[in-house]
Amino acid sequence: MSVRTLLRLSGSDTRSFLQNLVTNNVDGIDQGLVYTALLTPQGKYLADFFLLADGADVLLDVDSTLAAGLAQRLTMYRLRADVEISETDMLVRRGTGDAPQGALQDPRHPAMGWRLYGAESGDDGSDWDAIRVTHCIPETGIELTPDSYILEAGFETLSGVDFRKGCYVGQEVTARMKHKTTLKKGLQVVDIDGSAPVGTEITADGKPVGTLFTQSGGKAIAYLRFDRAAGDMQAADATLRWQTAS
Repeated sequence: MSVRTLLRLSGSDTRSFLQNLVTNNVDGIDQGLVYTALLTPQGKYLADFFLLADGADVLLDVDSTLAAGLAQRLTMYRLRADVEISETDMLVRRGTGDAPQGALQDPRHPAMGWRLYGAESGDDGSDWDAIRVTHCIPETGIELTPDSYILEAGFETLSGVDFRKGCYVGQEVTARMKHKTTLKKGLQVVDIDGSAPVGTEITADGKPVGTLFTQSGGKAIAYLRFDRAAGDMQAADATLRWQTAS
């Protein structure tokens, strides 16, 4: 499990501040966790995180490697808004079994189970890589990197973007990818025979096709160029095949 940091955003402008920045509708925190992202003005990924309500405040659950940079970026955007950003000492538990009292459903996919916020961290021993590979769920710092576009990473399927909420940073590029183009690249689940390090280049007929990421149980998440991803592909000594939808 990645180490998580909980940031607290407080102040009368907190919700409107976030609503103008992130990819999803912040009002959803009144019903549970909201999965969302902050993008560059050019529409590229900066950070993905969960938002949840804590009284009048909003808690932000982010991978600890991104927490300081995200807090700095949010502070830069704050300007004169009544928003205070601070780091908490709260911890995250997660699991896929029976949810304890107060736990919240992970909005990305039912198979990702629940998350609970408080004084304890850890998980119930679930095989998270297997779950993520089965459902093509990207992970911070593995499949989700600074050159990612969230639609290529499957954020629409993961309930991580709202196309009706209005403007946010990077919205124009994201909306154009949704409505005016057909995606030519993206994350997909592939069959894999063998294994190779995360980040290994995938080739077919000697041409670059994409990049290999998380692997589990004869399957893997791969970033593919769709027009070249046919037949057997190679990633170092591993052989891959993409089972396209019929």
